Amino acid sequence: MSTLPAAPNSRFVRISGLLAIIAGAVFIIAGGVTWSAVSSNLAAENITVSDDAAAFGGQTVDTPWEAYAQADIINHHALDATGGKTYAELEKEDPLRAVAMNASFLRASLFTSVVAFGVAALVVGIGVVFGMLGLALRRLAPTAVTAPAPADENLLARV
Repeated sequence: MSTLPAAPNSRFVRISGLLAIIAGAVFIIAGGVTWSAVSSNLAAENITVSDDAAAFGGQTVDTPWEAYAQADIINHHALDATGGKTYAELEKEDPLRAVAMNASFLRASLFTSVVAFGVAALVVGIGVVFGMLGLALRRLAPTAVTAPAPADENLLARV
């Protein structure tokens, strides 16, 4: 058997696979760096989950779960302070409107970090998918085409 060069489109497929692997690695790194940056910036704020939160009481907020738990308990505290009324439901002159407003801003900030964690996780997931697709493309694309050996005419004559 002899080896012939690979088909022209198999080279394109192998290069595409390599580019997908590289893109996947970049996405995984970018997602990891983003997750780490959001976590360290949240930790630098020294926010502690309230002890009466549904979960993570007393822990420093540096994960999406802790940020969500703290945002949830802030909402409960604000509603308790305002008699169950939201910022929009309070009269403009009501001094509790500032409490509701601050609670709303704090919750929005914490929920923004939850979304940032989600985007970082999504980017890592996309990176994994790109890497797997790239590996699959490179494994499926032939590197060379094997041609059958020429038939031996003397062998056919002897039969």
